[in-house]
Amino acid sequence: MPEPTIRDIDALVGPATPHFAYQLRARIRELIEGLPDAHPVRRYGEEQMELLDRLGHASSKAQDGGHEPRTRSGWDKLPSSAPADAPLPRRS
Repeated sequence: MPEPTIRDIDALVGPATPHFAYQLRARIRELIEGLPDAHPVRRYGEEQMELLDRLGHASSKAQDGGHEPRTRSGWDKLPSSAPADAPLPRRS
């Protein structure tokens, strides 16, 4: 297999949803496992794995645009409003 690239990682992470976050995280781990610790693609892959871990506890990536205010009408009726940058707390 050719050496993985940042583009390969972006292709996996780009369409990620909370439902598939951990499956994609595992694929990235396999993709970068043979790279040296200091390799830029490995470091990028580890950053994206952290994003996917947060996404697994969230309801959307919500990377583009601002957050909806919690004062918005109907907000309290949403089953989960946790974006990846502020995921739900982990269960112990």
